[in-house]
Amino acid sequence: MPTSNNYFHLHLVSDSTGETLITVARAVAAQYANVTPVEHVYPLVRSQKQLDRVLDEIEEAPGIVLFTLLEKDLVARLEDKCKQINVPSLSIIGPVMQLFEAYLGAATTGRVGAQHVLNAEYFKRIDALNYTMIHDDGQHVEGLDEADVVLVGVSRTSKTPTSIYLANRGIRTANVPLVPGIPVPSQLETLTRPLVVSLHATPERLIQIRQNRLLSMGAESGSGSDTYTDKQSVTEEVAFARKLSAKHDWPLLDVTRRSIEETAAAIMKLYSDRQRNRPSE
Repeated sequence: MPTSNNYFHLHLVSDSTGETLITVARAVAAQYANVTPVEHVYPLVRSQKQLDRVLDEIEEAPGIVLFTLLEKDLVARLEDKCKQINVPSLSIIGPVMQLFEAYLGAATTGRVGAQHVLNAEYFKRIDALNYTMIHDDGQHVEGLDEADVVLVGVSRTSKTPTSIYLANRGIRTANVPLVPGIPVPSQLETLTRPLVVSLHATPERLIQIRQNRLLSMGAESGSGSDTYTDKQSVTEEVAFARKLSAKHDWPLLDVTRRSIEETAAAIMKLYSDRQRNRPSE
């Protein structure tokens, strides 16, 4: 295996944005804890001249080559070159397209970047992002009823990044912080249409995240941050949030060991199940 110091070169060649390649490559690379890929990403490769420059770089730094190219001449040239210099190459979408063609009995249209067209789904995501940014961190609670999902939780339970991730999936998401001693907005307590999900984590995990946050901001002990990271205070915060969630029958989601993506996936399943079980209006 041509690796050096636990690194290897990974070439990602796409005729579009390269997002599909990056996602697949990183998902697989994450399974190899002892080696790290050096990514070379080549988006918008749509001509022989552009491909020639890519091939020169692959030859200079041999490694695994993954690609999503639709133009057959480009595919053939890339595969031939990889065979010539003895590096492995694989089309990420080729086998899937062949499966679709065999099942549907029809050839593909060959449209480059077809998944990025400005269709209704695209504008739905843009609308969701606009809504989510405006309704972040308890802002504009008068518009909460227009949300698809409302996230609640104490500080540092990843409400904002999870909201943005969901918005990128076209789900209008608002988030409201739960703070002991501060009344919950009445608009939140009377919601019926949106799905309200309560995010929580262990006090130990929250304290760790909050301490790191304070350090990154240059805050010092005794500057009003003691309660924010005090174990007893944080434990009471968590208990308060859980009690409030139980009172309103909000589903609880433990994010202690979840990534943003995993948290969002769990929320999307809750949302999908709710939509499926909801009576037609």
